[in-house]
Amino acid sequence: MTDALTQDAFLNGRVTVWQPRHGYRAATDPVFLAAAVPARSGAHVLELGCGVGVASLCLHARVPGLCFTGVELQADYASLARRNVTQSGADMQVIEADLTALPSSLRARSFDHVIANPPYYAASAPAAQDSGRARALREQTPLAQWIETALRRCRDGGHVTFIHLTERLPQLLAGFLPRASCTVLPLASRAKRPARRVIVQARKGGRAPFTLLPPLVIHQGDSHPGDGEFFTEAVRNLMREAGALDLAAMARA
Repeated sequence: MTDALTQDAFLNGRVTVWQPRHGYRAATDPVFLAAAVPARSGAHVLELGCGVGVASLCLHARVPGLCFTGVELQADYASLARRNVTQSGADMQVIEADLTALPSSLRARSFDHVIANPPYYAASAPAAQDSGRARALREQTPLAQWIETALRRCRDGGHVTFIHLTERLPQLLAGFLPRASCTVLPLASRAKRPARRVIVQARKGGRAPFTLLPPLVIHQGDSHPGDGEFFTEAVRNLMREAGALDLAAMARA
């Protein structure tokens, strides 16, 4: 391992990835994203902005027999994603491309699931010192374009799943609702605190009513009493045991 990289474990070691020591580093968001995808063996999954591949590889660890395609703009992250895919044994092709100018071979395909963790911050937000981190976190392609590309590449009846900031929820719904039914799961760091992130799942062509689920609380208690994760039991199952977030079942409960 070089000084520029670290090898990090997810899902209690079921997934290990190389990622930059000082650039954009995947944490819990791609794990939440992967847990929410209702994929079954044999499905084809497209990840837009796949970074080093954490979300797809976490989904691969939970659901065997999936076929993945990842699109990543930054060459060094795409290279690391390929390295991580090779060591994981996942069936995944990583394409270095801008999602606004996908290769014709990819534009000719449709997928059962499209997933993404788009950049959280507006183009006007202060940039991180590391250029890779800045491009991963600061929006250059408008969120509406991420939604449009995802819906175009998703088959009718398929699912698009995004994780994003709660403040961007109006834009997400404005993009999805005309052409898809939507379920939203807020993620709250602690009980009785505002949800700062949301998982939005859209079923292309769906006609079900919009569903807003109760928040998923991530941490126990009011604060961390010391070092450690202090996840709630439900979130610990996701983070350590590759559990699923079944949004459809949650909506029926």
